[in-house]
Formats: sequence, structure tokens, C-alpha cells
Amino acid sequence: MKNAIITIVLLIISNIFMTFAWYGHLKLQQMKVISGNTPLYAVILLSWGIALAEYSFQVPANRIGFSGNGGSFSLMQLKVIQEVITLTIFTVFTVIFFKGESLQWNHFAAFLCLIAAVYFVFMK
Repeated sequence: MKNAIITIVLLIISNIFMTFAWYGHLKLQQMKVISGNTPLYAVILLSWGIALAEYSFQVPANRIGFSGNGGSFSLMQLKVIQEVITLTIFTVFTVIFFKGESLQWNHFAAFLCLIAAVYFVFMK
């Protein structure tokens, strides 16, 4: 149980960094911290720096959580957990930082499908 909790916490932290690495530059552009004229290589280097932090949490999460290493989850379970965490964090990020984006009924339907995916991947 301890490995499962550690794995999930590390995946959450990892996905926070991932979301900022992938989409944070768009918010920085909106805030005029960087401009649309900022060279793409500079944005990529910034994102890679953030992604390094992401990998520093993602890799240990998978090693600790994988049943082959004494963890609680199969590879399929790890992946589904990671995807649910990713979409949850992305949704929170979008609603908080991008005020023009709103949740629609189909987004909630997609979340219900994710819950079903978690159910089925853990089903014996």
C-alpha cells in the first residue's frame, strides 16, 4: 500500500511539471512574459528544463509502482493511472490558467469513460 501511495504522489508531481512543460509557455505568452516572436528553440529549451523535473518524478514512480519491482501495479495499471492523473491535472490547469476554456458535457462524459477504464484495468 505504501508503494502505491508513493507512486501516485510521484505521478501527480510529475504530471504537474509535464503540464507546465507542454502548455505553460502558452500562458506565458498570454501574460506577455514571452512573445510570439520568442524563438522556438528558446521555448523548447525552457520546456525541456521543466520536463527534466517531470522525468525526475515519473521514472521513480514507475520503478516503485511496477509489480515487477515489488510495486502494486502492472504496466497497464500504471499507464491508466498516469493518463487519469494527466487529464485531471490538465483539466484543473486549463480551468484555472486559461479562463476562456470551459468544461462541456462531453468532457464529463470522457471523464466517466476514464473512470470505466480504471475499473476495467483493475478488474480481475
